[in-house]
Amino acid sequence: MRVTTETLLMLVGGIHCAIGLGMLFQSRTPSSLPEALRPFAEGADHVDVKTVESEATLREFLAALMSYQPAWMTALYGVRGVFVRLLGMRQHGVPRPQHLRPEDIPMAPGSAASFFTVRHAEEEHVWVVAATDKHLEATLAVVVEPAPGGEARRRFHVVTLVHYRNWAGPVYFNVIRPFHHLVVGGMARTAAEAVTAPGAASR
Repeated sequence: MRVTTETLLMLVGGIHCAIGLGMLFQSRTPSSLPEALRPFAEGADHVDVKTVESEATLREFLAALMSYQPAWMTALYGVRGVFVRLLGMRQHGVPRPQHLRPEDIPMAPGSAASFFTVRHAEEEHVWVVAATDKHLEATLAVVVEPAPGGEARRRFHVVTLVHYRNWAGPVYFNVIRPFHHLVVGGMARTAAEAVTAPGAASR
């Protein structure tokens, strides 16, 4: 029996719905993105936004965000390695945990940031990085703005943009989608809590 891309997507979607993940991790497309992100979002197949509040600077937030790699996340990379081989893709090893400082965050376009490449950056405003594989291009962006109420708190929007490049893109991403939300959500919350005083709220 020939299995088509559409069949695979239906099976994956059915699994997600059967275990309730379709509702828990449903992506949302914001009605508008900050001007700086619009060129990167054009034609995106997936957009999601995680928003947290913190007293961190952009560099402090990014340092904590990019340093986030608990043991369970490292284990997921091992599982991912098996899955991507089934789709004819490669995983170049498992990323090693980093302990970045604010001054370690690259801001120049073209600079390496872990397995991402910096696409655009503005101090205390926006940071955009991307990773391209043959199946999809994933863009991670962080936009910072003053939080309602002013004072020292800021609102950080952690934005994921995905552009599929071939049939394997939607198959791969729909399988890893629940883990994507867990990972990025954990990254955002941890980054906010790294500087924010205890008891600060995030969403």
